[in-house]
Amino acid sequence: MIALISPAFAEGGAPAETGIFNLVLLAGFVVIFYFLMWRPQAKRAKEHKNLLASLEKGTEVVTGGGVLGKVVKVDDNYVALEVAEGVEMKFQKSSVAAVLPKGTLKSI
Repeated sequence: MIALISPAFAEGGAPAETGIFNLVLLAGFVVIFYFLMWRPQAKRAKEHKNLLASLEKGTEVVTGGGVLGKVVKVDDNYVALEVAEGVEMKFQKSSVAAVLPKGTLKSI
């Protein structure tokens, strides 16, 4: 079957001047990637690092798993949260997702 199909030969090739266009296109993708992905992620990571550094006793927080509690003890890597009256749970500091406004947890 392949022997019945004759090969097609191109007459005159495409211009070889596309190198500059490819470099400009690649640079455009790098700029878009930087402004839409890398920069916002770095900003979020910096904000989370500052949030973890500002944790102190009495701060009301929510963890990544959705557990609400008041900070009882802060260590280098861990934080103890009071989730109910007399109930303390120990979490890794990095699992703290956000700080809640004062007075959010009135029952603790």
